[in-house]
Amino acid sequence: MSNTRIERDSMGELQVPSEALYGAQTQRAVNNFPISQLRMPRQFVRALLLAKAAAAQANLELKQISEGQSKAIVTACNELLASDFMAHFPVDVFQTGSGTSTNMNANEVIATLASRALGEPVNANDHVNCGQSSNDIIPTTIHVSAALAIHEQLLPALAHLVQVTEQKASQVHPFVKTGRTHLMDAMPVRLSQVLNGWSQQIKANVEHIENLLPSLQALAQGGTAVGTGINAHPEFASRFATQLSQLSHVGFVPGKDLFALIGSQDTAVAVSGQLKATAVSLMKIANDLRWMNSGPLAGLGEIELEGLQPGSSIMPGKVNPVIPEATAMVAAQVIGNDAAITVAGQSGNFELNVMLPIIAHNLLESIELLANSSRLLADKAIATFKVNEAKLKQALSRNPILVTALNPIIGYQKAAEIAKTAYKEGRPIIDVALEHTDLDRAQLQTLLNPEKLTAGGI
Repeated sequence: MSNTRIERDSMGELQVPSEALYGAQTQRAVNNFPISQLRMPRQFVRALLLAKAAAAQANLELKQISEGQSKAIVTACNELLASDFMAHFPVDVFQTGSGTSTNMNANEVIATLASRALGEPVNANDHVNCGQSSNDIIPTTIHVSAALAIHEQLLPALAHLVQVTEQKASQVHPFVKTGRTHLMDAMPVRLSQVLNGWSQQIKANVEHIENLLPSLQALAQGGTAVGTGINAHPEFASRFATQLSQLSHVGFVPGKDLFALIGSQDTAVAVSGQLKATAVSLMKIANDLRWMNSGPLAGLGEIELEGLQPGSSIMPGKVNPVIPEATAMVAAQVIGNDAAITVAGQSGNFELNVMLPIIAHNLLESIELLANSSRLLADKAIATFKVNEAKLKQALSRNPILVTALNPIIGYQKAAEIAKTAYKEGRPIIDVALEHTDLDRAQLQTLLNPEKLTAGGI
């Protein structure tokens, strides 16, 4: 076949597309795993290329490869990083559990480009993979890619969500609404208190994510096959971490115990768990927005979200809360991703976890989804919603729960009777209280003032 070439590896010969930069081992993986249309995420491959460049520089310092080989490998990595490199990484996520196929995919592509640059063979195993095993480079790349994605995407997005939410809280501070517990009328709250509560949820998630970064930035590299470091220079782990830190602008260090980092994925499981917690917070915020926006006539109608697109193919004029809905779906996906990562994290069989690719895929997908949806939620829902003040005041004026403020004066039992009468007769609480207490209207207006009640106290 004119559009293929023959490549050889330790298992023999096979045909590879003529234009492909990869070789036999990658092609075997393509042939063996026609399972899904999912590929290893771009962020993961980018981190793997950075790691290969860092390894080449470290190996040059340690005189494990020649200067020409090292420069050619680094040049190849940079060339790939500056291009649409994903075309050269066709291996399915559902592959060998160590990620060996993806590691060799990178090694073969880099070796092809490096050989062209150097004018002599650069070997995928002996030179590009020098001092490494799939068993330490793939766990390392999981940590590196997740750390970079959190630093570059997620934390800035969450910070933006906090900033926008707090700005909106300041704008809506004058508005008081009926609070709700169990979805039932409760004591009044300021809209600013609601939004600042959301902001604090996100801030807490940011703090918890940041607390995990030191563990995520500790790497398995240097452990090679089982954690002992066989075939790696004793200084390789530290030199590699230094080089990678310079290339990525994020501080990485060798892990304290390489056996633990190769045999388990506990850090990835912990990070995923915190991503799930962040997703739970976003779903709460999204659902609060949907409820407050409900209606506009037959629902709560407290706020009006920005109209972004027609909401129905059959009902003219209908507009739906599409951004909160999308955010809620993101949260559901992240929660599902965490479940898969939890199961995968249990697959640390003796000296190696064997579900590494799905951990990498789901972790990075969760980070990207949360980052993108957080910005949309901030900019197209929270920043732009309008307050329906008339609807807020109407609900407040008829809220019998305001009688709670009279408990210290007339007692719980008497207050409950007044509330029930107000409910039954559909009358404002102040009118019923005027009939059933010795308090005059001026006193009741002061005691039942919704703005005063949002401050708490007696």
